[in-house]
Amino acid sequence: MCRILIIEDDQSIAELERDYLEIEGFEVEIASEGNSGLEASLSHNYNLILLDLMLPNVNGFELCKQIRNETNIPILMVTAKNEDIDKVRGFGLGADDYIVKPFSPSELVARVKAHLARYDRLIHKETPAEEIQIRGLHIKKSSRQVFINGKEVILTTKEFNLLTFIAMHPNQVFSKEHLFEKIWGLDSMGDTATVTVHVKKIRKKIEKDTTNPQYIETIWGAGYRFKG
Repeated sequence: MCRILIIEDDQSIAELERDYLEIEGFEVEIASEGNSGLEASLSHNYNLILLDLMLPNVNGFELCKQIRNETNIPILMVTAKNEDIDKVRGFGLGADDYIVKPFSPSELVARVKAHLARYDRLIHKETPAEEIQIRGLHIKKSSRQVFINGKEVILTTKEFNLLTFIAMHPNQVFSKEHLFEKIWGLDSMGDTATVTVHVKKIRKKIEKDTTNPQYIETIWGAGYRFKG
């Protein structure tokens, strides 16, 4: 049974979400503020998190960032705001979807099911993940080789690590900050411009047309996404 964590300080909304999800057969738990929500999300085995943006103690953006650093499960942000800048920020921090209040319960359930199904497909796709193959791109993780239409291209260590990481998470937007932390580490010297430079170098080696990339897509204001 899929387990869902609702992090929401409005009890009536949290209970409404819980009731509709439980009717669909999901196991649901509720955390009413940021600190307890973070603790629960990192200490239990959930399949999806519904995250309110306006929370006591820790706001939803910071919470999303901390959760995403530890797990790749779907995070659906729920908020009363309908600002594009908030959506871009949320996606940049690793959110998978953005639901604006008020919403229909049936829409919520449909989106939850869709993201769970997508994540399940990705997990099963990654299980034998020694090799990644998509549209002529072939990554061999064990031998650290990359081929384009059968022809090997030579990548540096950081280029290979960056390409492999985003290719293992297709259709997920990663901010430059997140990628820098993942590939270079929190203690590394440098800045996020390093990510931009490495993406450009990777594109020159794997893309037929760098102005219209078919693999690594720029999401303006948010980061990068590997087209699945």
